Amino acid sequence: MAELAWGGLRILVAEDEPAIADFIDHGLRAEGYAVTVASTGEDTLRIALSEDFALLILDRMLPGCDGIQVLAALRVAKPELRVIMLTARASIDDRVEGLDAGAIDYMTKPFAFDELTARVRARLRAPSQAPSTRLEAVGIELDLVTRRVTRDGAEVALSAKEFELLAYFLRHPAKVVSREQILRDVWGYSHDPGTNIVEVYVSYLRRKLGRPGSPAPIITVRSVGYRLAPTVG
Repeated sequence: MAELAWGGLRILVAEDEPAIADFIDHGLRAEGYAVTVASTGEDTLRIALSEDFALLILDRMLPGCDGIQVLAALRVAKPELRVIMLTARASIDDRVEGLDAGAIDYMTKPFAFDELTARVRARLRAPSQAPSTRLEAVGIELDLVTRRVTRDGAEVALSAKEFELLAYFLRHPAKVVSREQILRDVWGYSHDPGTNIVEVYVSYLRRKLGRPGSPAPIITVRSVGYRLAPTVG
């Protein structure tokens, strides 16, 4: 019956304890879901951003970037993805932080598998939490579902990471965002690894969004960061 009801919907499981990952994997497959397992924060982000899933079951304490960092990046790039956080951290503060970061549910370990599958079914029935699939500012329109981008009506072809960076700017229109904030929220870095990747990708965006006589509306705020705003001249 589960096979008919859920028809192979794809679920990503992010869990670094092999026994728990295997337990969830086998149990969800028996319920008719198609399951992919990741064991680090970096792998979770890479897989979630490159493939389509109906839901993510996310351990908070992953190696590399942790569950909160994963949620921060996904809230920018894939806000429509439903996330259930599954973790041993059970305090009220932990729950609040996880839900505020973008999880739609929060379960603590140890857990009953029947309860987990009930919550999965409930969250899959619920509408996506994303308030909108379109972002728009300063003549730029971005569709999070079709991944189509236009500036002043002209289509702009972007790579996956360029798209994520532009979505981040559009979610903070007219606000100055620091290089460190961008590294954390778009690339999932918890610290500055000494890379110039932000500068490189801002340069890519400026080149692709620019028009003759109308440069891209990404302003450098000296010693602070960047701001998406109408350009002058």
